[in-house]
Amino acid sequence: MLELLGEQERSVTDLVKLLAVSKTNLSQHLAILKSVGIVETRRDGRHMYCILAIPEAKQACTLIREVLRAQFQNQRLED
Repeated sequence: MLELLGEQERSVTDLVKLLAVSKTNLSQHLAILKSVGIVETRRDGRHMYCILAIPEAKQACTLIREVLRAQFQNQRLED
């Protein structure tokens, strides 16, 4: 989700489709991310739009993903 929001503003409807999750599940995650200031939202009529408020969060997620991938590959080599 953070990667998608780091690319551009997305509607909740688009996020539900792109992530293949329920609207309830997405809303719970967005509420947490919004409460800690990582995601900002705006309403336009009946639609809610979200964007990443802290661009560095995307970089942090990318770094964590790379570390986990390297760890996984190292474990596979040891087995």
